[in-house]
Amino acid sequence: MNERLRGFVGRETELARLHDWLGEIARSGRGKAIAVRGRRAVGKSTLLEEFLLRENPPHAFFAASKDQPSGEALAGFLGELEHSTLPIAVELAAGVRPDSWEAALRLIATSSAGGGRSATLTPPCLVIDELPWLSEQEPSIEGLLQTAWDRHLGRLPMLLVLIGSDLHMMEALERYDRPLHGRVTPFVIEPLDPAEMSSMIRADPVTALDAYCLFGGFPQLATTWRSQDTLRRYLERELADPTSPLVVTGERVMAAELPATSAPRAVIAAIGAGDTEFTKILSRAGVGRTSLSAALKTLAQKRIVSRQTPFARKHEAKLSRYTIADPYLRFWLRFIAPNLPLIERRRGDLAVQRIMDSWSAFRGRAIEPIVRVCIERMLPDERFGRANHLSAYWTRTNDPEVDLVGHDDDRRPQRAEFVGSIKWREIAPFSRDDAAELAAVRARVPLTDNATRLVGVSRSGFSPDARLDVELGPEELLRAWRIDRPRST
Repeated sequence: MNERLRGFVGRETELARLHDWLGEIARSGRGKAIAVRGRRAVGKSTLLEEFLLRENPPHAFFAASKDQPSGEALAGFLGELEHSTLPIAVELAAGVRPDSWEAALRLIATSSAGGGRSATLTPPCLVIDELPWLSEQEPSIEGLLQTAWDRHLGRLPMLLVLIGSDLHMMEALERYDRPLHGRVTPFVIEPLDPAEMSSMIRADPVTALDAYCLFGGFPQLATTWRSQDTLRRYLERELADPTSPLVVTGERVMAAELPATSAPRAVIAAIGAGDTEFTKILSRAGVGRTSLSAALKTLAQKRIVSRQTPFARKHEAKLSRYTIADPYLRFWLRFIAPNLPLIERRRGDLAVQRIMDSWSAFRGRAIEPIVRVCIERMLPDERFGRANHLSAYWTRTNDPEVDLVGHDDDRRPQRAEFVGSIKWREIAPFSRDDAAELAAVRARVPLTDNATRLVGVSRSGFSPDARLDVELGPEELLRAWRIDRPRST
């Protein structure tokens, strides 16, 4: 069946890795456990469903529900097992009913071991989705999984997959003081990168990067883009429907990650509205300093908010800036959340006009972290000297404010290899005046000299008389993702 008709596109690298693990299990006759983590709605569950569809191993797929009592979760788990293709399904259908998670996990192992499956056949898979939610209701689940793995499951040719969107909790599974330490292999599912999204929506580089400011790397959102769409046409269609993915995905992410009345929810709303400094967030969010500090820590742990400090001034905490880490959530918090009442009463047209009125200014800021990630992907590159890291620079008064500073060492930089400016204008190119302004401000950035390179990034090209050492446009930014470099895990 055509993948696009089934709504699944890409992820071939991730599917190949899962396939290789399954082959490794079949050859060794021993089990393997993986911990799959990634932002909510990034496609983790869909990836595993696609993997199971392609490989067709005996399997069970259980997804926990938020705020579900442990007893109900266990009943749901047993129900999925009974209707699965694992050997345990036969025993459950015959009336065997484990009364605990420990007994259920043990029965999975004994029934699988008794099935007499050859190691040359496809190993069975057990998938437990939304592990953090299950852990909230059954705090002992990690320990129970560890015991079951050590005594039973790990000795069988079986793939155990644990999935979670709470990045902090899923990363913690690997800590030495946690039950599953040393037993699970981390598997990070990243949002689609800008080049992948460009291929997915079949758009030119300029349109693709503009669209990335809108829906980031969420595959589900990319499938809503049509080949002839402009920004306005896309927004008019999607915001006419209160149940469109562009509207509801942000609501679901926020509801799953943060209680509606919590301090972190108020704080992220303030940051999403454009306040990036501690004192300004404090004023808009309406929380105390202690609550704000705690909320920012929580949001950082969940990878929702990023904290930046200026180049060569990391020790000056008062200069910190806080931004929404994900491009789609930046857009959703800035434009969709405040306009939900309009969209819900079918006046999406008014929301569209508000977005279009502010789009140019918003896009100019929203593209900056995307550009930084693209350039970081290029490094090291002789065009940028010895730079291996990328920062920005600003002062308390934002005079000067420099978009890009490339440097040699992240902790103790010795030299700024380049400074750069991003001009993401609709029509006007990066001009001679823009280049002159960048050259003038260079001397005010720490650890620079006259040999520090000047880098320009432009949506609409460069004037012939712009004197820059490196010029980067949309095509080259996307090309950076086609460099054969492994993703982090």
